[in-house]
Amino acid sequence: MNREQFIRELRREAMKRGLAFRIVETRGKGSHYRVHLGERFTTVQSGELTPLMVRTLRRQLGMDNANA
Repeated sequence: MNREQFIRELRREAMKRGLAFRIVETRGKGSHYRVHLGERFTTVQSGELTPLMVRTLRRQLGMDNANA
């Protein structure tokens, strides 16, 4: 899964759960994005994301019980 696919997935999940979702491109270093989901946030790298990385990012955003 690449970063854009992951962000689309998070955006859909946020709408389903009624959570605020935003991406701050200026807060990450280089080609990294800061993604906010509700009260939580994480940094997402560019390019291909391994299944372990996706699971870790979802856990950091409090989404660990859905489609991990």
